[in-house]
Amino acid sequence: MPRPTVAQLAYGACTVVLSTLAMLLLSQTSSGPAIAVIAVAGLVLGLLVALTVPLPKQRTSVLDQPAPTERVPASVTSAAPAEPVRERAAS
Repeated sequence: MPRPTVAQLAYGACTVVLSTLAMLLLSQTSSGPAIAVIAVAGLVLGLLVALTVPLPKQRTSVLDQPAPTERVPASVTSAAPAEPVRERAAS
């Protein structure tokens, strides 16, 4: 299973906090078991939102693609003569 993205974590956390706060304010409950049920419902809703956020599409890199099958003839040579690489002196 892939790791959650930053967007998934942010959406899930905001959903947990805001939905739990809204349910507590709307229900006006003060009993312990009711608060626990609302908190669990907020966590489940946040988890559902975090899992349904679309995952980023996997990028295809050049390394994943197959190499071209076209071959270069051996008679083709470089246009420039081979010279040793010269390093610049640090100034």
